[in-house]
Amino acid sequence: MRTHATPGAEPDSDLGGLAPSDAAVDVLDLTCRYGSFTAVEGVSFAVAPGELFALLGTNGAGKTTTIETLQGLRRPASGRARVLGRDPWRHRRAQAGQVSVIGQETGFAEDLTVTETVRLWTELHRLAPDEGVGGLIDRVGLAHRSGTRVVALSGGERRRLDLALAIGTRPRVLFADEPTTGLDPKSRRGTWAILRELTAGGTTVLLTTHYLDEAAELADHVAIMDKGRIVRFGTVEEVVASHGALITARLDEAIDARDLPALAGEIRCAAGELRVRTPELQADLHRLLTWADWRQITLGGLKAAPATLDEIFAELEDDKDRR
Repeated sequence: MRTHATPGAEPDSDLGGLAPSDAAVDVLDLTCRYGSFTAVEGVSFAVAPGELFALLGTNGAGKTTTIETLQGLRRPASGRARVLGRDPWRHRRAQAGQVSVIGQETGFAEDLTVTETVRLWTELHRLAPDEGVGGLIDRVGLAHRSGTRVVALSGGERRRLDLALAIGTRPRVLFADEPTTGLDPKSRRGTWAILRELTAGGTTVLLTTHYLDEAAELADHVAIMDKGRIVRFGTVEEVVASHGALITARLDEAIDARDLPALAGEIRCAAGELRVRTPELQADLHRLLTWADWRQITLGGLKAAPATLDEIFAELEDDKDRR
C-alpha cells in the first residue's frame, strides 16, 4: 500500500546525494525482522516537507521498529527507507545535523545544570540558537529551572529538556517519540505550539504518541499500524470516516435483526441492544427513525455519532485480545 506522495528515486551514489523526491521521509515495502519474527511487513508511506505525520499503533504493532529504522539504528530486511533522500543506515553521520530525535529515554549528564546541558549541546553541534541558550530554555518552559541539575528534574521536565536539544539543532526532520509523555496539560499545549511552529517553518515531524487527541489535534496525516502493517491511513477525518459511524439504541427484546429495515451498515441486534456500524449515518438514521415511527417502537437511549480514533483503537485492542 503506497499511502502518500511519490516514491523517491535511488540516490545517485554511495556518497548520499539527495534523491529527486518531494518526500522528506520515504518508505517503500519496508520489512524488518528479529530472527524469524517479522516486526514490520511491507510498510509504505511518505511524508512531505513541513508535514506532521503521526504513526500510531497498539503495543507491538511495529511503529518503534519503523522509527528506529528511519533513524538508522536498524538495517531493514528488505524494502527501502529514505530520510532527506538518503539511506539512514548508510548515511546516518551525514544526516546528524539535519535530523533530530526526541526519544523515550534521556541520556543527559545528570550533574550538569539545564543551562550547561543546552550550552554543551549547542557547542558540540556548532550552533548559535536564534534566541540564545537562555531563550531556547525559556521557549520550552524551563527558565525557572535553568540552574537546576538534571538529576533533580522531574520526568516531564526532562522531556522538555529533550525538546530544547532537539529543536536547538534547527532540524529539517524531527522524530518525536511520545514527546508529551509525563507532561502536565499546560506543558503539553506548549509542546504542541512548538511542533506547529516547526512545521510552519518547513520542518518535517514524524510523531508517535499514545494520546489520540494529540494526533487528532496536530497531524496532517495518520497511519495506524497493527501486526507490522499499516491498516488505516489518511487524514484524521478520512481514517475516522473509513471506520463508519455508530448508531446504538435499546429495543424491545422481542425484536431481532430480521424485523429491522434494510440498512447500509452492519447490524447487530441481541438482548434488546441495537448497534449499527454504517458508512451512511444520515441515511441509515432516517431509515431507522422512519421504521420506528411506522411500527410505533421507541428507540431507547438512541445515539448516533461518527467514529473516533479512540474507538478504532479500542476495537484493535479487542481484536488483539481475541487473537
